[in-house]
Parts: sequence; structure tokens; C-alpha cells
Amino acid sequence: PKMKEDNCLHAALICLVMLYYSHAITTEKLNHTRPSLHGHHEKGKEGQVLHRSKRGWVWNQFFVIEEYTGPDPVLVGRLHSDIDSGDGNIKYILSGEGAGIIFVIDDKSGNIHATKTLDREERAQYTLTAQAVDRNTNRPLEPPSEFIVKVQDINDNPPEFLHENYHANVPERSNVGTSVIQVTASDADDPTYGNSAKLVYSILEGQPYFSVEAQTGIIRTALPNMDREAKEEYHVVIQAKDMGGHMGGLSGTTKVTITLTDVNDNPPKFPQSVYQMSVSEAAVPGEEVGRVKAKDPDIGENGLVAYSIIDGDGMDMFEITTDYETQEGVVKLKKLLDFETKKSYSLKVEAANVHIDPKFISNGPFKDTVTVKISVEDADEPPVFLKPSYVFEVQENAASGTVVGKVHAKDPDAANSAIRYSIDRHTDLERYFVINAEDGNIKTIKALDREEIAWHNISVFAVEVHKQHQEAKVPVAIKVVDVNDNAPKFAAAYEAFVCENARSNQQFITISADDKDESANGPRFIFSLPPEIIHNPNFTLRDNRDNTASVLVRREGFSRQKQDLYLLPIVISDGGLPPMSSTNTLTIRVCGCDSNGSLLSCNAEAYILNAGLSTGALIAILACIVILLVIVVLFVTLKRQKKEPLIVFEEEDVRENIITYDDEGGGEEDTEAFDIATLQNPDGINGFIPRKDIKPEYQYMPRPGLRPAPNSVDVDDFINTRIQEADNDPTAPPYDSIQIYGYEGRGSVAGSLSSLESATTDSDLDYDYLQNWGPRFKKLADLYGSKDTFDDDS
Repeated sequence: PKMKEDNCLHAALICLVMLYYSHAITTEKLNHTRPSLHGHHEKGKEGQVLHRSKRGWVWNQFFVIEEYTGPDPVLVGRLHSDIDSGDGNIKYILSGEGAGIIFVIDDKSGNIHATKTLDREERAQYTLTAQAVDRNTNRPLEPPSEFIVKVQDINDNPPEFLHENYHANVPERSNVGTSVIQVTASDADDPTYGNSAKLVYSILEGQPYFSVEAQTGIIRTALPNMDREAKEEYHVVIQAKDMGGHMGGLSGTTKVTITLTDVNDNPPKFPQSVYQMSVSEAAVPGEEVGRVKAKDPDIGENGLVAYSIIDGDGMDMFEITTDYETQEGVVKLKKLLDFETKKSYSLKVEAANVHIDPKFISNGPFKDTVTVKISVEDADEPPVFLKPSYVFEVQENAASGTVVGKVHAKDPDAANSAIRYSIDRHTDLERYFVINAEDGNIKTIKALDREEIAWHNISVFAVEVHKQHQEAKVPVAIKVVDVNDNAPKFAAAYEAFVCENARSNQQFITISADDKDESANGPRFIFSLPPEIIHNPNFTLRDNRDNTASVLVRREGFSRQKQDLYLLPIVISDGGLPPMSSTNTLTIRVCGCDSNGSLLSCNAEAYILNAGLSTGALIAILACIVILLVIVVLFVTLKRQKKEPLIVFEEEDVRENIITYDDEGGGEEDTEAFDIATLQNPDGINGFIPRKDIKPEYQYMPRPGLRPAPNSVDVDDFINTRIQEADNDPTAPPYDSIQIYGYEGRGSVAGSLSSLESATTDSDLDYDYLQNWGPRFKKLADLYGSKDTFDDDS
């Protein structure tokens, strides 16, 4: 060992010497750019002193293998200065990265050792500085010099993939060599030194379906026509090995999960050739009959299937829709069925893919067909009316029992049960109609009035005799046909006005009429005057032939004093068959108008006052009346003040206001109790009695023989006579008035009934009987029963 060490030292020294001389030559060629403290002095031409620089160190670039695990520290190298004579006066000092910790130097020999195991992947090189100083004085003998210790790489790191697991997709039926995914591994070893980091990829699992490129790590498909429906997912293991894949290299693996994505490479297929279904004839349109399903192993939009009916005798009765959630075809009823008419139907249903992949169109049609047979089941159906609704007509005022119309229903079942009819009384509350339960004839119960109800909307029930729950209902509209049973009338409550100064043939009002009947029995209206007044001297009527009429003045000049109100009857006829007519009275009032025809006043009393008295006279009359009233009031007041002391009695002698009449009627036989002659004025028997409510224009002499005898007691004759006189008096107003009789009568045998005057005279009555009436009548007995006492006192 000692010999080996010496040999190593000799080799190191030889290397250092060679480096030294090569460096010296290089330095000399570079015009002495690196001076040294130790060198040879030469004299050049012309006495110049030349200095040749030389390197003072003898050293080499050092290398240390990483991961060295020997028992002794590894020798990195040796530093030696050319001025070192070996006497131990030179001391070597090491500084820099890792000095004293990782690298130590023998200060006498200059040997450098590594005390720790080095890892190139942690640090690839270290930069150190060496210096030679005098051991005694620590004076630098050489300038410091840097050198590098490189850590030499060994293959101590396996390849590592970026991910532990990869996931990738590739379409099914892809061509061989289709790229799936690229996996990448990394090696921490030095890629510039040896093959420690040279990686090679290989597939450990997943063959023969997939392969991997050795240099790039790209995974590709290796088999054609891989079918997702057969196998959808594959697990592939990829290995990365360093050292170029040779033996002794390190390796790492990763897992790749590859999923085949779906393509539309399979057409839909029905699992059977015929489907059997059934439906009740009572089913309503839209009700589901059954379902069919064509299987398509594809998924997603590639597996979508649309259903349609392409043929069959039930195309008009049934329809099919697609339930995309379950991928089923739903057969539904389209129209009502009738078991008695047709008992079975057949459909040809087609199922086709919605989305077609052009790459696989050559595989054949992506659709399939199936036969669907549907049988109709019999159901117990309610009665069916022959019409969905009925409309009848009946004349108004028709007699009870008149036939309106007939409804008819039948049992659609094969049993053909008997039907019973009835009216829904909620739709005929007034009970205008009745129906025959056997044959469905509808009749009236009472007369109908179109003007009251023009349409009657009722409902009729039909029920099977043996199955009361089977019921049908139909609406029946009954129109009441108009009959001309209403006469036309005035359209409004007309009140006409005619001026006193109206001209002949002047129109003063236009009237129209209304008729409750329909237009066929109403207009046109015909207006006319009654035959008995067709030659009315005051007014005339003109039919305008447009359902209106105008009233005109026949003569000129009207007087409110003579007559201020006229009643004109007008006959109105309609255009019905037979026509109806009515007489309507038009009230015409005579009014005062100005010269332009503007209305001023229609008051007859005001007219009379204005004609007889002026405004000044009226004021004077009113003033006189007021003065008379004031005088009467003053007279009454003074009279009461004078009599007031006579009325005041002492409290115990105050008389109550009891007036006693001792006259008793003579009974029915007393004919003198009421004399009709008192109602008559004897002074006016043969004379004329003037009216006080009007001012007569001329003297009217009553006709002789109309007044009864003075001694007549026939009140009815007397009153009738007065009425006849008033009716025949042209000066009398056209309204009833009160007959005033101011004659009191003569020869009355009855005396005064005043209690005031009777108190001053002696009475023949005896009031002593009041003493026997008890204490309640004591006061009256004291007042009226003390006659003797008064006499004695006098």
C-alpha cells in the first residue's frame, strides 16, 4: 500500500510539474501577464531588466465520485508550491465552499480529503481557494489561487414520471397507430455524463391493444376496430428505463387508463318482430296504449332513436311519440274507438338513429321496423245522442202541450239497452217544458212569451234503463218565435206645446213609436187619428212614413182663457199579420209665446190675473188686505185685555172649559133637523149666480127648468143640477172647482150655542143631581148647583 501511495504521489507531482511548465510557457507567450513573487531576473538589450512570471502552484483539476461509501476519507488531490522545499516551513490553507466541513487539507503536505459523502444531484461542483503562507510569520508566499472540485455522476437515480396515473380517451374503431397520449419521465442523473439519464420507454401491460414509442413515450393504438361495446376501458403500464435500456439501468413505471369513446357504429334493433297491445273503446284521445323499444348499444347522441308510424290501417287512429329519457316509443290513441265498428288495428313502426356518422354509413341502414297489433276491448258505454246539440223553435203563446221537438239517443253497446229521457230541472226552473221519457218528445207546459224570454236553454238526460249509472247529456236550445201580440205605443211620454199665436198647418211636435215585437211584426208604424175626430178643428196628423208622425195646427189662434189643455188621441198600427194597433193620447198645452215663437208661459191662472189687473192694482189690493189684518189683530188683542180680569177667578173657583149642550136630535122622523133649502139662496132662484173663480166674457143665462123647486129635499138632484150647470158653462174652467155657497139661511129656530152669552142669562137646567155623583163631581156641583144661593144673595 505504501508503494502504491508513493506511486500516486509521484504521478501527481509529475502532473503538477507538467502543468507548471506548460503554464509558464503560456504565460511567457502572453507577454508576462501573470507575475509571480518568485521568478528569474534576466537582462535584456540596452540594460533592461526582464521579469519572467511563473506559476507558483503545482496542481490539477480535481474530481470526486458521488455516493462514495468507503471507510476512509477519499483523497481529492494534493496542492504543492514550487517553493516548498519540504522542510515544513510552508503552511497550506484551504478556504471556500465546503472548506473545513466537507473538504479538509493537510497544511504540511497539501493533501485534500473529502470527509462526507457527496451527491451530485444535490450539488455538482465546489469552488475552493488555496494559499501558501509562511508557517512562522503567516506571510503569504504565493497569491491565492482558485480551483474547482467536481462531483462525478453515477447512476443512482431512477426515472420518474410526472404523474402516477394518466387518463386518456380514444374513439373506438380508430385506425392502428392513432395517438392516444404521451407520457414523460425525468431522470435526476447527469444527462451529459454517460447514459445515466438516457431513457427508453416500453409497455409492460396493455398489449396487444396499444404500443409506446421508445424515445418519445407516445402511446398509440395497436389493433384495428377496437369495439367499445365489447370492452370500453383498458389499463396500460408504461416503463421508463435509463442507461439506454441496457441491463443494470434503473427504471420507473406509470399507469395509463385508456377509455374508448363511442361512435355511432351500431343501428337500433327491435328485440322482437311483433308487439301485441290492447285498448278499451272507452279510452280518450291522448291516452297511452303501449310502448316499444329498439335497442342501440351506442350511448349519448349516438344511441338516440326516433320512432314513427310508416304504415298500417291504424295510422289515423294512433300516433307514436319518443320518450328520450327511456328511449322508448309511446303509442297513444289519436281518435275515439268503437268496438262495434272495428275490433283490431295494425301498425308498422320504424325506429331510426337521430344522428348518423358518415364514416359508418356503409355498414347499412341505421334503422329497424316492427309490427304492432292493437286489439280494441269492448266497454260499457253510456248512451250517445245522434246530435251533439239540438235547436228547436216554438211560437210564443202556443197552447200547453205543443210539441217543440224530439231528441234521440241510443246505446252504442251490442246489448242496445232501452233509453229513458228527462229534463235537467236546474236548466228549466220555471217548468216551461216536459219530455216524454219513452220517445224524447219535448212539449210545452204553459204559454211562452218571447218578449219575456226569447231563448230557453235546457239540458236533456238519457239513461239506460238497466244501468242507471250510464248517462248522457245534451244541450237543447229552444227559440221562441215571435207573434204579433204587442201593439205599438208612444216611444216616450210626449207633452206638446202650442202657441196661442200658432199659424195654420204649423208643425209643433214629431212623435215615434215602440213595439216589443220583432221587426217583422213591428215597424213599419202607421199613425192616424180616430175616425170620430178625423175632422178635428184644432189639430191634424201627418204620417211621415219613416215610423214617425208630425202633429200640425189646423186653425189659427188659441186662447188659454177659453181652453189651455187639449187631449189628442192618436192611433198607431204596426206591420204585423194581423196588425196590432193602440190609441195613445197626446197632451197638448196652450202656451204664451213671443213674436218669434219662443215659449213664455203656460200657466192659465197667471194669464187671467195679468189680463184683469195691473201690477199696481194687485199691490194696492195686497196692501189693503195687510192693513185689515193688522186692525183685526189689534181689535182682538184689546178685547182680550179688557176681559182678562173677568176671567180670573180665585184658585178654588176656577171653572173648567166644559161646554154643555142640552139639545137632543129629533131622530130619523125629525125632518126639520136639516132643511135642504139652507143650501139654496132664495134670492137667486130666478137669477144668475156668477162664478167667482173666473172672469166671464159675456153674460150666460141658464136654461129654465134645470133648477129644482125650493122645497125639494132630493140632494142628488140638487148636486146633479149644479154639475150640469158647470159643464154647460163656457166660462167655467176645464177642471173641477169648489162650489161656494155664502147664504147662511133664514128662520133658524136654534138659538146661539155660545157659552159666553149663556153665562149671563138664567138657565132652566137643574144641576142638583151633581150632588149625588160623589166627590169627583164636587167641583161641578159647586159651580153649577148653587143657583139658589145666588138668588138668595141677590
